[in-house]
Amino acid sequence: GIRVIMLAILSIGALAFGGPQVSRVARRTPAASATPMMAELLAQKTGMATTDVDVLDRFMSLQMPTDTVQVEYVWIDADKNTRSKCRTVSKDATMSVDKMPTWTYDGSSTGQAPGDDSDVILKPCALFKDPFRPNGENLLALCETYTPEGQPLPTNYRAAALATFEKHKSEEPWFGIEQEYTLFNVDGVTPLGWPKGGFPGPQGPYYCGAGADRMFGRTISDAHYAACRYAGVKIAGTNAEVMPGQWEFQVGPCVGIEAGDHLWIARYLLDRVCESFNVVSTLKPKPIKGDWNGAGAHINFSTKKMREPGGLDAIYAACEKMAPKHAEHIAVYGEGNEERLTGLHETCSINEFKYGVADRGCSIRIPRETTAVGYGYLEDRRPASNVEPYSATSKIMQTTMGE
Repeated sequence: GIRVIMLAILSIGALAFGGPQVSRVARRTPAASATPMMAELLAQKTGMATTDVDVLDRFMSLQMPTDTVQVEYVWIDADKNTRSKCRTVSKDATMSVDKMPTWTYDGSSTGQAPGDDSDVILKPCALFKDPFRPNGENLLALCETYTPEGQPLPTNYRAAALATFEKHKSEEPWFGIEQEYTLFNVDGVTPLGWPKGGFPGPQGPYYCGAGADRMFGRTISDAHYAACRYAGVKIAGTNAEVMPGQWEFQVGPCVGIEAGDHLWIARYLLDRVCESFNVVSTLKPKPIKGDWNGAGAHINFSTKKMREPGGLDAIYAACEKMAPKHAEHIAVYGEGNEERLTGLHETCSINEFKYGVADRGCSIRIPRETTAVGYGYLEDRRPASNVEPYSATSKIMQTTMGE
């Protein structure tokens, strides 16, 4: 009886591991020997082992050389996404952005160069502290992109913008950009906190709310805020937005070209933070169709004259200059913006230009406080969340200066 029971147990065990006909070599290959359940468990274990933060921390806490640092070179690709790669740089070279070495990358892999002439030059233009390697003096280097002959790439929006701001440097232009974004699960289909294949309750309780039943992604917003502050980004604040799973952070006030610099690095940091939380963020202006708010990047703007007593007249004059240039502004204010600027959900129609006081249904809003004191700033509410900030801020500068 005992012999029969033992044989039965051995037979069951053999079946569980693929049966006696499977060789020892074959059993070492999970795909060949494991049941579907075991294969799933092995895949999860393998994935966990390769992305375990505790394992990474063992290496990140190692004592590093003091004469060199790691620098992550960040640039903008053909699709207006950020890319980056890392190199070791002499610590002395990081004392000034002008001393930083140039680098190259394969532009044929980013849609910025042909395969038979693929080298693109990376030229650092702004430095930030690296919050993902905080155990030393490691940096992020925002870079402009150039051909080997020294010409800015068509996707190097910064070069042209810098020329505009240098021309009008005496105006001391200030910008503040309100960057909205939407968080999604990794599938890219389901917004964070939404039921899969369904919808949450209607808009209303989510804007600046509190509670597990309405706040989806606060940890990501807080982590991003901390990363920006550590890096040296001029992040001014953050809040949950009207649509569930949608958030906003504000960058500024920034002077001239640094508005684009700081927003691009803030966007890069957002993608890296989301990567750590295994979620994705999108800057699509209308990520969910229907009765849901879109996502914008309102740009607050002022010149020195606007900020001085009596500056309200200069603000009204700027609005009047923007009216005939409406179509030109819309052209650089982001892709897919027609889905957002419908005249609903706190927007003005894309086909109309108007400005007003404290009116969120206008193209340009003048804050109530500005009219009360007689000076301040204006808010351009037209830019979409995926707006290219160098192009947009320099366009505002050009138009308000009569160009």
